[in-house]
Amino acid sequence: MEKRSSGILLHITSLPSPYGIGDFGSEAYKFADFLAETHQSFWQILPLNLTCTAYGNSPYSSFSAFAGSHLMISPERMIKEGFLSETDFPSSPEFPKEKVDYTAVTEYKEKIFSTAFKKNKNDLPGHQDFQKFCSENAHWLDDYSLFMSLKKHFKEAEWGHWPEELRDRKESAIKEMSKTLKDTILQEKFLQYIFFNQWYSLKTYCDSINIKIFGDIPIYVNYDSADVWSHPDIFSLNSEKKPLFVSGVPPDYFSATGQLWGHPVYKWDLLKKSGYAWWIKRIEHNLKLFHLFRLDHFRGFVGYWEVPAGEKTAINGKWVKAPAEDFIKTLLKHFPQMSIIAEDLGIITPDVKEIMKKFKFPGMKVLLFAFNGDPRTNPYAPHNHIQNCVVYTGTHDNNTIKGWFKKELDHEGKKKLYDYLGREVTDKTVHHEIIRLAMMSVANMVIIPMQDLLGLGEKDRMNLPASTSNNWEWRLTPEQITPSLVKRLSEMTTIYGRGYESGS
Repeated sequence: MEKRSSGILLHITSLPSPYGIGDFGSEAYKFADFLAETHQSFWQILPLNLTCTAYGNSPYSSFSAFAGSHLMISPERMIKEGFLSETDFPSSPEFPKEKVDYTAVTEYKEKIFSTAFKKNKNDLPGHQDFQKFCSENAHWLDDYSLFMSLKKHFKEAEWGHWPEELRDRKESAIKEMSKTLKDTILQEKFLQYIFFNQWYSLKTYCDSINIKIFGDIPIYVNYDSADVWSHPDIFSLNSEKKPLFVSGVPPDYFSATGQLWGHPVYKWDLLKKSGYAWWIKRIEHNLKLFHLFRLDHFRGFVGYWEVPAGEKTAINGKWVKAPAEDFIKTLLKHFPQMSIIAEDLGIITPDVKEIMKKFKFPGMKVLLFAFNGDPRTNPYAPHNHIQNCVVYTGTHDNNTIKGWFKKELDHEGKKKLYDYLGREVTDKTVHHEIIRLAMMSVANMVIIPMQDLLGLGEKDRMNLPASTSNNWEWRLTPEQITPSLVKRLSEMTTIYGRGYESGS
């Protein structure tokens, strides 16, 4: 963040791949090469956490804050690594190239992983690297592997509906089920081992070509997760281990009833007593995965909206203070070199701004918000940017630039845009102009979603908040990265002094 730079936002699942979903195979390395060739410094991705169709395949809704999504494992690399041979699984079906069919992909990949486990199962007890991985990650891996195995055993029922002795983690019941489900538990550990091995190989390659990985950490975890099951004391639960209070945001300009997210909220007083032990482990884990990361819903670390469980909307909630300063000071004692971007979109109160200023955390400026209200005071307008921030054309939750221009920007907004640019633009050229505004900004870092770089429309957006279908599906196709795209991005990055060699 101390020199001008830029990067591209593209989640792993959006990469091209013959297996129906982006993975850690050869196309990931090609994309890293594309970033290096165009003088980018950062590859921003969404959370790598395990997703499932029950939660709409959202990377922000996971069974674990630590486990990786095995759908991102590359079968191609499993062959290279010796865990599979080409004859071990059938050729992949004709998956759609431009979107992820999660149901079909999950079914296909689970067959491959089952075959790989059966083939390697007997070698795992003597596999030193695997045993080392299990030992080093035991603090989350043991609970996670048992949790996922119990979910399969109980036909995907939430852990709060399991037999009481397992719900409450009675030692004798845990021991007994660990023996009964030992093969399933071992398979879960095996898949996590492969996932992290493949991810670290890709990250090491990115390091070698000066590309830094920019990750994302959701503030909350799902109720139905290994984390809440294994650490119920740090979440707001009742005596029957059901949520007492859940997360959300209050009513605002965008929603008369607020947003009810439904995650159990943290018991910050108990976290503080433990020295924030669970969060320290979580941050340590993520610092191995990424060079820097965005803390999602940063304002929730300063004060959070708490809604009684069972409410249908977020209206009847209240603000509760969290020990942000003490928490962040504790993190920085453990990780003095930690690089955090604060997700500070929406209504941000002075106490949140004060914490960000105190710790010099950069916030986010989204250009799609720059043409509302008075441009003289709008903080997203480029002339109001500061150096210590990250400028986005849009995020994974926004429409694409083209979709926004055609469907969301009203007549008055278009006039403000034209006046700001000094000329009129069309839906075919608007993405070039907004990207140029971002690159020209005084802000030290610029991130552009791949869909905006390609000038794609509304149907190619990554996520529509508060909707539950057709999200997280968009995929890049190899032919979309053209020589003219490489040339245009390279030139713009160089002209505005954002290439990594510009500051070297």
